[in-house]
Amino acid sequence: MKNHSAITFILLGLTDNPRLQVFLLVFLFLTYIFSVAGNLIIVLLTLVNPHLKTPMYFFLWNFSILEIIFTTVCVPRFLYSLTTGDRRVTYNACIIQLFFVILTGAAEYFLLTAMSYDRYVAICKPLHYTTIMRDRVCTILVLLCWLIGLIVILPPLSLGVELDFCNSNLIDHFGCDASPLLMIACSDTQFIEQLALVMAVLTLIFTLVCVAVSYTYIIKTILRLPSSQQRKKAFSTCSSHMIVVSITYGSSIFIYMKPVKEGVAMNKVVSLLNTSVIPLMNPFIYTLRNKQVKQAFKDSIKKMAFLSRSEET
Repeated sequence: MKNHSAITFILLGLTDNPRLQVFLLVFLFLTYIFSVAGNLIIVLLTLVNPHLKTPMYFFLWNFSILEIIFTTVCVPRFLYSLTTGDRRVTYNACIIQLFFVILTGAAEYFLLTAMSYDRYVAICKPLHYTTIMRDRVCTILVLLCWLIGLIVILPPLSLGVELDFCNSNLIDHFGCDASPLLMIACSDTQFIEQLALVMAVLTLIFTLVCVAVSYTYIIKTILRLPSSQQRKKAFSTCSSHMIVVSITYGSSIFIYMKPVKEGVAMNKVVSLLNTSVIPLMNPFIYTLRNKQVKQAFKDSIKKMAFLSRSEET
């Protein structure tokens, strides 16, 4: 199987139980539709509504785009397998899926860091907020998130595409993930595993330290505010981001901070939640705790209703 273009992998999926497969099909289809719809609504609202033309919502709609790409790369392929029973995937399709999964995952960490810096400037340096967080600065920060994510994943991925698969073509997963691919490679994977672990740890530690430092200063500033109403309002602007950060880092640390060849069954379940439920949760976390987004949604609904009535008359 030296010729990579001729390789066809077989995805073992999560289960062979027909009833459980039907449940997974319905569950994933609904979570995917609502996840894409929810994140797409956030993107449209922030682009259309003039009250959401701020750095905070600029980062939020970019984060929503990341979530849409991430879940779209993973879930539809699994839905296709569950629907048709065809679990085959070509080598090229597998590498493309793996590339986008890791890239969007890495970029997400850095974007969460940029969002925490935005909250730091807004709360700790409110008088200089508009000067520091200019449109150009925000755009550069988002582009840097993608660029650094690409730089982080290229070394291990470039080595990974040179691996030979001569022992087995069965991937013990519902998608092309790094761990099960390394398990079936007949090449020596020790260096790639160590490099991938180092890159993952450095990314997690660097971004987590930046987020922690930002929120340390934020909390200190909030606690010094004179009135409880001001403190409550300041905390409410950060609470959604803190919840998303906790969920994202918690699930990622669980998956990637273990040896690559251990806990595959549990990792598949966590990966399923990571690619379907978490992208669905994030729009609700941000909207249900954000009055501006809820008001923008209501205004958009009223505007659409008014336009539909105007067309009828």
